[in-house]
Order: sequence, then structure tokens, then C-alpha cells
Amino acid sequence: MYKLTSDIIFPHPKFADEKGLLAFGGDLSLERIKVAYENGIFPWYEEGQPILWWSPDPRMILFPNKLNVSKSMKKLFNEKAFRVTYNENFEYVINKCANINREKQDGTWITDAMITSYIGLHKAGIAKSIEVWQDDKIVGGLYGLLLKDKNVFCGESMFTEVDNASKYGFITLVKNMEKNGIRLIDCQVYTKHLESLGAEEVSRHNFLTLLHAEIEN
Repeated sequence: MYKLTSDIIFPHPKFADEKGLLAFGGDLSLERIKVAYENGIFPWYEEGQPILWWSPDPRMILFPNKLNVSKSMKKLFNEKAFRVTYNENFEYVINKCANINREKQDGTWITDAMITSYIGLHKAGIAKSIEVWQDDKIVGGLYGLLLKDKNVFCGESMFTEVDNASKYGFITLVKNMEKNGIRLIDCQVYTKHLESLGAEEVSRHNFLTLLHAEIEN
């Protein structure tokens, strides 16, 4: 495992250990985080730990054209069960993601320092939020980073307070991104929930190849 310095340089992801841990240290500056994501690396740590940087193998990804929408979700869309907005309340969404109780998880990896950094990324136009509304209340949402130069969206976290709200938002987001030329959604690590939506695991090597592929302007 590599110790980062003040220089914004990361080792190649191939040097990560078997769990995907690549490096520790450094900071959460906007420039460093952007460089990390552009190279298939992301921060993930708990309060009291040093900043830990990961590049897991395999990697969970979703090609937008492979999105799977179940019959039950199609019914909700036909009923227009929720209203979805973009970037209307990023701070609310990231704080909800940080504080929601998750099964088999103590505490949160979305620390105060992470929240501050990602709010900065949002103000810089890099981090995006999706809000899912029921009447006049946000009942679900998610956020992530948009790598415009690569046409890649890196999903970070989601929350829901009403059944299917976050899934509704995610499906809406993926459909919108497909229309706007986003070719890949990085989901980071496997979950059954993501698999049910059409996400799949690929090797780190294949993920990096896709990430760095030349795109047509």
C-alpha cells in the first residue's frame, strides 16, 4: 500500500491489494479527487482512519443501454409515482446518504470532510445530485461525479425513505444519461440491488480500458 504525498500523483491501480486498497494519505482537494476518479480510484474510509484510496477488482459497472426496468417499476413510471429533479438540493441529498441507517453497516464512510469536499465538487459542476420527490418532500436521491471529458458518471451513494424512491431516481438518471451520450456508469462494488438493475462486474483491467477509451466529440 502506497503512502501519498502532497503531490497529486497516484500509483497505478494494478498495485492495489486483493481487497482493492491502493493507497492512503493525501487530502480531499478537488483536484486530487478529480484525478483519482479519472484514473479509476476513489476515497472510502471511516472517521478516525487515514484517507484510504481504492480501485477494486472486479468493478461493478452499468452500460446505460443494458438498464433493466422491472414490470413493477414500469408500473410506477406509468403512474408517475414520483417527481425527479437534478441538482436542486445537493447538500440535503449527501447528508441524507451519510446519515441513513444501512443494514450490516456501523457508522458512515461519508465523513464531514468528505461532505465538505463533495459540496465543493458540486459547486465546481463536477458532483451531481438527483432528488426524488413525493408531493413536496424529498423521499429519495443519489449523487455522484460526472466526468464530462470521458462521458462517464461515477455513482457514489443513494438513500430512500419510501419504497422504490431511490430506484426510481436511478432509473430516471440512467435513461437521461443515455440520451445525453453517457457511455458508462461506474457503480464501484457489487450489490444485488445494482445487479437487478442491469449492472455487471468486469475486471479492473477491462474497466480501466473502458474508462480511458478515446471518445468521439
